[in-house]
This record gives sequence, C-alpha cells and structure tokens, in this order.
Amino acid sequence: MQPTDLLGPLKDATRREIGGVQVDVVRTTGTSRVKRVVYPAGFRWSKDMKPMVGTELCQHAHVGFLAQGRLAIQYADGGLEEYVAPQVVAIAPGHDGWVVGDEAAILIEFDFEGETVERLSLKRP
Repeated sequence: MQPTDLLGPLKDATRREIGGVQVDVVRTTGTSRVKRVVYPAGFRWSKDMKPMVGTELCQHAHVGFLAQGRLAIQYADGGLEEYVAPQVVAIAPGHDGWVVGDEAAILIEFDFEGETVERLSLKRP
C-alpha cells in the first residue's frame, strides 16, 4: 500500500478541518462512527486545538489504529506514551498529544460520539 492510498476518498464520509487536522467521518449504526484523522507534522494539541476548545487538555478518548506516523501523548500526571505505526491506540481523556517527526500521523479511529469513554471503559489508570 502506498501512503497516498490512506488519503483516498472515503465513500459516504463527511470531511472537516479543525486546527489543521483533517477529519473524515463515516457513520455506521446508531452513535458509532469510523474516522480517518490526519494530524500534520508539527501538530500539537496544546498549541493548535487548546485555543479553540478552551480546555486545558484534550477531553476526548481516542481508540483506533495508527496507520502512519508517530504520536506522543502526555497525561496531566506526567505519564508519557508514544505510538508508532502500525499500532493500535487507546488514549484516555485528559491528555496533550503531538506528532513526532516530520511525517503526518494518520489515525483510523472508532468512537461512539459522547459515549466513547463509557462504552469502551476507557479511563486513565
């Protein structure tokens, strides 16, 4: 697979861009969605999203498959995690995150809108 294959059109997707991040969303059933999230090189949540969102840390949970690139996640307690593609990720709310290196990170994410944390029991230990 060529890296550009990861960026091809997605049938029935809705595309938006926020803070320089490209998000393609496909609804499956009920509140479940599959998203392709493209974080550009140089992206950092606390720099690019915090001013728009207004919270100190990202309050979303992220569960999915990192198909390309590297991501670093730091929680409020100082805990640091790094993900390198190809890798499954499970990131609890209350974190800062950034792209490591000069390659965009592409995350295929699964969520349940506002129910993700509860439905997946995703909490920071």
